[in-house]
Amino acid sequence: MSRQQALQPKARIGIDLGGTKIEGIVLGPDGAMRAGKRCASPTGSYEATLNAMVDLVGELEREADTMGTIGIGIPGALSPATGLVKNANSTWLIGHPFRDDLERRLGRPVRIDNDANCFAVSEATDGAAAGADPVFGVILGTGVGGGLVVGGRPVVGASAIAGEWGHNPLPRMTDEERPGPPCYCGRLGCVEAFLSGPALARDHEAKTGERLTAAEIAARAEAGEPQALATLDRHAERLARALAVVVNILDPQVIVLGGGLSNIRRLYPALPDLLRPHVFSDALAVRIVPPKHGAASGVRGAAWLWPRAPGA
Repeated sequence: MSRQQALQPKARIGIDLGGTKIEGIVLGPDGAMRAGKRCASPTGSYEATLNAMVDLVGELEREADTMGTIGIGIPGALSPATGLVKNANSTWLIGHPFRDDLERRLGRPVRIDNDANCFAVSEATDGAAAGADPVFGVILGTGVGGGLVVGGRPVVGASAIAGEWGHNPLPRMTDEERPGPPCYCGRLGCVEAFLSGPALARDHEAKTGERLTAAEIAARAEAGEPQALATLDRHAERLARALAVVVNILDPQVIVLGGGLSNIRRLYPALPDLLRPHVFSDALAVRIVPPKHGAASGVRGAAWLWPRAPGA
């Protein structure tokens, strides 16, 4: 029996390591939440991030009065070749043995997956896409990511990059859009560089000269402000072009939008009509829906990384 198979605590801890916050929960055997905490994400420091994660686990276990298995969603992936973090928009994690360092400090095994995979598993299991197959989960937040679930399981891929649609170029760029804004990955014109929350804010500032957050732009659009509405219309049209590639390749039954921009309600009625011209089909079958579990979906999915033992 392996060390991971032998460890069977009565609770599951899930942690979602985001660009601006770290959120943690404890789920009991029935899936009910027994504790929850969040803290700000340290910026630019690997050691500070490790310390914050270890401290958060301790606080959660004290609040729940139990130990737990630990699942973590990160904005990147662990390289199958090296075990080191790669492709993280929290760039200070890249090149470090994050899982090994956490396991040594916590004294137990840790399961880590991409945050979008955790989100997609959560929504496909008991969320907005329950019963659908396949399911594509989208993160539209500080970064842009995606997770694919087939048969209830996340598809990781040979290089642990399945679902990384955010680092493809935006399809069918206009002359005005070319060559595209720079992305942290070193390329120009990535989907993430157009569709993340910070990218939406930069686009609005470039057009209006006004510096607002994505949430402020959305609020102004809700109030009917023309410039804010125009910014959201540009974002929705670009999102449709980017999602059409996902639909043409994967043909998911459901796409669930997550991250802060998933709260923009006008996306859901607008996207089907915007998608149709770009989808290679006579009818649009995919449903695009908001998450059932909202901002908690990613952290719930991280907690549920443990139910399926290796090989199950």
